[in-house]
Amino acid sequence: MNATVVVIVALALGTYAFRLVGPVLHGRVEIPARVQELASAGAVVLLVALLATGALAEGGGFAGWARPAGVLVGAALAWRRAPFIVVVLAAAAATALLRLVAVR
Repeated sequence: MNATVVVIVALALGTYAFRLVGPVLHGRVEIPARVQELASAGAVVLLVALLATGALAEGGGFAGWARPAGVLVGAALAWRRAPFIVVVLAAAAATALLRLVAVR
């Protein structure tokens, strides 16, 4: 058996096991409120780190000013609870316009 197939099968089984744990342990294990708060905060921190990495880095270097500006426009609209499609289109338009006027 190919090593790649073994790795894919192992990852598939691990993913299935993680998905199965929730329904199997529901109601049997009580997670303290503090742990739930920390898990929620951790999820937010990971999402912000992913956003920052995607917005600021490209190919191991700085991505330029147009992309972070577009992300900032999208974040501001999301903060004001604009519809998702408006947020995405405005962020893309802001980035495209800045690149059009040679702001990299």
